[in-house]
Amino acid sequence: MVNAKMIRERLVRFRRRLPGNAATRAAIDEEQPLRAELFSSEQMRSHGKALAGMHGLAAGRLPDQLLSRLSQNESVLTGAFDLVAAAVKQNRRTAPAGEWLLDNFYLIQEQIRTARRHLPTGYSRELPRLAGGPSVGLPRVYDIALETISHGDGRVDPESLTGFVTAYQSVTPLRLGELWAVPIMLRLALIENLRRVGARIAADRIGRNRADFWADQMTAIAAKDPTSLILVTADMARSGQSMASSFVAEFSRRLQGQGPALALPLTWISQRLAESGQTIEQLVQSENQQQAADQVSISNSIGSLRFLDAMDWRDFVEAMSEVEHKLREDPGNVYGRMDFATRDRYRHVVESISKSSALSETEVARLAVQLAHQGAALKGLDDRSAHVGFYLIDKGVPQLEGAARRQPTLAQAARGLLGRFSLVAYLGMITLLTAVVAAALLRHGIQSGLSGGLLGLIAVFTVLGTSQLAVALVNYLSMQLVSPHLLPRMDFSRGIPSESHTLVVIPTMLASLHGVESLIDA
Repeated sequence: MVNAKMIRERLVRFRRRLPGNAATRAAIDEEQPLRAELFSSEQMRSHGKALAGMHGLAAGRLPDQLLSRLSQNESVLTGAFDLVAAAVKQNRRTAPAGEWLLDNFYLIQEQIRTARRHLPTGYSRELPRLAGGPSVGLPRVYDIALETISHGDGRVDPESLTGFVTAYQSVTPLRLGELWAVPIMLRLALIENLRRVGARIAADRIGRNRADFWADQMTAIAAKDPTSLILVTADMARSGQSMASSFVAEFSRRLQGQGPALALPLTWISQRLAESGQTIEQLVQSENQQQAADQVSISNSIGSLRFLDAMDWRDFVEAMSEVEHKLREDPGNVYGRMDFATRDRYRHVVESISKSSALSETEVARLAVQLAHQGAALKGLDDRSAHVGFYLIDKGVPQLEGAARRQPTLAQAARGLLGRFSLVAYLGMITLLTAVVAAALLRHGIQSGLSGGLLGLIAVFTVLGTSQLAVALVNYLSMQLVSPHLLPRMDFSRGIPSESHTLVVIPTMLASLHGVESLIDA
């Protein structure tokens, strides 16, 4: 006969063996999944405008919270996975949401690694932060991602997202950095949602594990000594077992219809629930509804993670960017026909100038377009000054910075000065290093007693040798400190327009048939 003391000892051992770490158990009752009222595309647009009106930005830079949260989310999801995987090994029934977690955990781990790689330390501190609300201290664009997922139950689609961001920007334009951060923030928000669903899966699994523990003991005792079943039931009552829906649903499923002896624990549970106005049927129905809702949330979230990898975010950023729309007003219509890398470089210059001035990014872009229009009016559309790039990366940069009243940092001012006098700086560093090293060597020669023609000959060779060393050292430092800039390029990926057709003539010797074939191939 199995007595109450033995049952207690087994229960203690079971709890110690229970898979899942402390973070999982601490997160079980923490937050609910991101599941608000489902909105249509039109409702999302209205919500975008309302959300923009509610957002207020905090001053100064705040500490980063997203990386630490990502690590917590990973810990909770890993704990939930361990719980479900252990149950599968023991041939226990698994909820549909748990099966989704098992089947797609490799994808979740990959997305967590991607999020960590695309979110370096300090990245989110550069983004505007919210001054109030549930997401206080977090980046504004992260709250936009949370709202997008909440009102789609984990589902993100291009139409809804584009409409939502467009409506938001009709009230408050987002910065370029925020638009580029949309995919990483959506990924973080989806992982956050999976963490919350994972915590519910873990809670459900723990409740079912406890139900299985008691049901196994009672079934075994009922088959051997039905009279001792009352002792086990009393021990379960003294254990303070929570009447969670997962426990009640699994326990009743295991014992219902298994004979009159096992009706006793079910009767006790019915009486316990009646004290709070509940029934077994109600909790079973509630558990089924929660499982269905969790399955939808986790399937939508995993599908959205796949969507993030498939979407071309360059098109999204350019479609949403107010700076992009403004720069396309370039007088000669050249900007819009340039390749993506060139346009992106222009936009980053606008972003950099805006950070060092009191103007917004859109206002800086407007200034560049105005200066280009003035250049076109003075010198014609064919002149360089009629193109916005002249004021963003060429000799018109000081003119744009002056109009924007830019206040560069010391490092920016130094780089600008070196850029204007690059040849002088390059030759000056070589000359200085050559003079310093050669002087040190000649001083050593003089101290050694050298003089006259021999000293002069040594001086010549010393200068030649040290100059080579100085050139190599300055070249190395230049490569490390000065980043190369690609020349602006037009986008001819769809063919070369007639006005850009060019004939390239290369003089060559046609000495053999093989040589002609090689030239044609080249």
